[in-house]
Amino acid sequence: MQAKQLIFTALPELPLIHPGDDLVQLIVDGMDRAELTAEEGDVFILAQKIVSKSEGRLVYLPEIEPSAEALELAEKIGKDPRILEIILGESSSILRLREGLIVVEHRLGFVCANAGVDRSNVRGEYGEDDDWVLLLPEDPDRSAHLLRDGLVRETGKQVAVLIIDSHGRAWRMGTAGVCIGAAGFPVLLDLRGEPDLFDVILKSTEVGLADEIASGASVLMGQANEGRPVIHLRGLPYPLREGSVREIVRSKEDDLFR
Repeated sequence: MQAKQLIFTALPELPLIHPGDDLVQLIVDGMDRAELTAEEGDVFILAQKIVSKSEGRLVYLPEIEPSAEALELAEKIGKDPRILEIILGESSSILRLREGLIVVEHRLGFVCANAGVDRSNVRGEYGEDDDWVLLLPEDPDRSAHLLRDGLVRETGKQVAVLIIDSHGRAWRMGTAGVCIGAAGFPVLLDLRGEPDLFDVILKSTEVGLADEIASGASVLMGQANEGRPVIHLRGLPYPLREGSVREIVRSKEDDLFR
């Protein structure tokens, strides 16, 4: 493999996203402002938040009636029972609890805090800002495929799309960008059977390529008020292929820590 550059570029001046907004057109407009023309093999990396907003995944907390289970959890860990009710609805099981924290298996298979339910950088059309929370996309892979298909139509190039979010890690402090939805991207890179520098055949090397790219893009996106929710990537040193985030969700049978 030839030595190459990976070039991450934040698309400039994207507006705040509202339900129903056409993300494909906004990305195309952002490419024009960045003076970029799409090429074969380009990757577009989107923050989960703008995908969820465009899909209307906003929830108005005053309309939520907590269940008995949510009220009981609220007593244990000191969280808003309305938010806990939403988390329960987005989860298949609760894995860990402590004061102010709930870690769950999301219905999509991810292990994450709060089932991805988020209050930061969220504003509804009425009420107070802290009356609203945002959920993950209903099906992030499907969202990525719809975006990818739209971008292929608009650009005439074979491109890929990743949707990313910030997750904590069991054995390290701090969040990192991870992929939660993908289209046209080699999510898990299987290097088994390839030789190393000394021609020893690799027997167990699988690379979470989508997560590696997600982390790089997340650095440029930022986590606060940067306003850079779409990153364009050029120079991926692997061919595109169809892929799904399901490739990197470890099964319970293979999970040694649950």
